[in-house]
Amino acid sequence: MNEVTLTNANFETEVLKSDQPVLVDFYADWCGPCKMQGPIVHEVSEAIGDKAKVGKLNVDENQEVAQKFNVMSIPTLIIFKNGQAVETMVGVQTKDSLIEKLNKLA
Repeated sequence: MNEVTLTNANFETEVLKSDQPVLVDFYADWCGPCKMQGPIVHEVSEAIGDKAKVGKLNVDENQEVAQKFNVMSIPTLIIFKNGQAVETMVGVQTKDSLIEKLNKLA
């Protein structure tokens, strides 16, 4: 499964109403650690296949959603299940830890 580009407009449909767990990467283009996290998130999306959805949300372009989930530092990764945030991680995360967390929820 490829990554979904998330926005204020599609967040509810793609994340909160998803019947699968969803990993959301809150990032900004200017953020150095976000640039390190990006390829890892892409690898996770390929490795997890159809068991979960992976999305990326640019906090500069979609401040409404970032504020709603209290994203203060980036990268922040939040896993949602059944419309609820079930795990929040701040800072660069490893591929293995993200896959493990998603597999537990899938």
